[in-house]
Amino acid sequence: MNDNIHPVDLEKAYRLLNHGPTVLVSARHGEEQDVMAAAWACALDFSPPRLSVVLDKSTRTRALIERAGTFVIQVPTAAQVQLTYEVGNRSLADDPNKLAQCGVSLLAFEGHDQPFVEGCCAWLACEVIPEPHIQHTYDLFIAQVTGAWADRRVFENGHWKFEDADPQLRSIHYVAGGQFYGIGASLVARHTPKG
Repeated sequence: MNDNIHPVDLEKAYRLLNHGPTVLVSARHGEEQDVMAAAWACALDFSPPRLSVVLDKSTRTRALIERAGTFVIQVPTAAQVQLTYEVGNRSLADDPNKLAQCGVSLLAFEGHDQPFVEGCCAWLACEVIPEPHIQHTYDLFIAQVTGAWADRRVFENGHWKFEDADPQLRSIHYVAGGQFYGIGASLVARHTPKG
């Protein structure tokens, strides 16, 4: 495993998604595994850490998640723009070799039997909190984060540091029609006392 990958304290896991990146969602059930892109993922709670993600009924990844009850949210980098676009626009139902065709390499984290996408800048192992009504009606899944990791070159001590890192390690943000933005410069507001 990459020496730059380190565990993130679960109480800081929400910070991995707080800046609104496009994410990759991966899941495995039995021998079948898939990865898809998602633009609508959000930190939901601090302790225990929870998140939400919208997963369309037509996706194979969602079917795997519904069977397995677990999945991974990972934050892809600028170097993975094409991979992110490809996994978001190809279906495992149509192409059984989707992951290989899209150039997806997987890695593992001890104690978590899920497919983690190599090369990302953050990973969150998740366990579904069953909410059948909202899952069926709104395609919205809520999950508890059971493990979190990040690349120390861009996330350390509970904070992103994209401005000091290689631009290829920055997170990406989807607009439409294949257009993404890389996260930009850090802007820090002054703290003003209340009163």
